[in-house]
Amino acid sequence: MAHELIVAMHVKDAAGYQRYREAMRPILERYGGGFRHDFVVSETLLTEAAHPVTRVFAIYFHDRAAKEAFFADAEYLRVKAAHFEGSVGGSTIVAAYDRD
Repeated sequence: MAHELIVAMHVKDAAGYQRYREAMRPILERYGGGFRHDFVVSETLLTEAAHPVTRVFAIYFHDRAAKEAFFADAEYLRVKAAHFEGSVGGSTIVAAYDRD
């Protein structure tokens, strides 16, 4: 079983966000995580998010404990501060669930 999140976000700096993705991927993989789907959105018809949505993706982990450990990892937090904070204007977890 895996734990998965569907995330909608507003990417304001595509190059900065790409640097974030490249830097965080090896950390994510150490926690058994990865991406199943990743979409750049050209038009949002409806959202309850408080921010525009320009990117939607599914990120997975082996389980919830791995997800929590990844997001608390000191190296990940440094990468997030360096690249994510300035490149993303908002993010919303659309769904979180366990799947087979």
